[in-house]
Amino acid sequence: MNPTTTKTDKGAAAGATTGEETTATAPGTEPVAGTAADAPEHQPAYDDEHAAEFDQEQRDDDGEPGDRDDRDDRDGPGARAGLRTGPATGLASAAAAVVATALGIASLTGTWLGRVASERETLIGQITTSQTGSPAQQISEIYGDAWHTTALVNGLFALVAVITGLVVLSRSRRPLWIRAVALAGAVLGGLGLLLSAGMYADFFLPLPSTGS
Repeated sequence: MNPTTTKTDKGAAAGATTGEETTATAPGTEPVAGTAADAPEHQPAYDDEHAAEFDQEQRDDDGEPGDRDDRDDRDGPGARAGLRTGPATGLASAAAAVVATALGIASLTGTWLGRVASERETLIGQITTSQTGSPAQQISEIYGDAWHTTALVNGLFALVAVITGLVVLSRSRRPLWIRAVALAGAVLGGLGLLLSAGMYADFFLPLPSTGS
């Protein structure tokens, strides 16, 4: 072995080691960017997290055609139209239920329209029997026709209340309070219809007789 060559190699290795230490610890110098030693400790976890998110997005974008079609169907114009018409339909059902209840109450208590029609029939009866009407005819023309007219008008209000309430009850997936109000309107309308039919047929309050 050549002693000169060995000594030279050892000196070169020692110089390289000293140079590396000087480069790493020399004051006033900045670390070289992009080296693995200077990278932050959390950098691998940060890269893994973003890689996982990217892979998830790729899987979502590259899903099965059926899945994409299902999402398109759920988020398509039909779904948006359903969202737009849903509140409007619920509002219409609520209003119809309240109207049914109001009409049912009106059929039991009477209405302005029924009173006007009754007074008109009374006036017509007075004109018809003013000269040659018998007592029985006067009672029938003046009072009986007026009462029957009132019963007829109230019965029409009751019928509309029943129909409106049943229509609201036939609609599915309505809130409980809407169905309760609609049921109340239908029941009140049914009672009004029953009473109106009895009044019109002189079943509950028949016309008085003169006794002759």
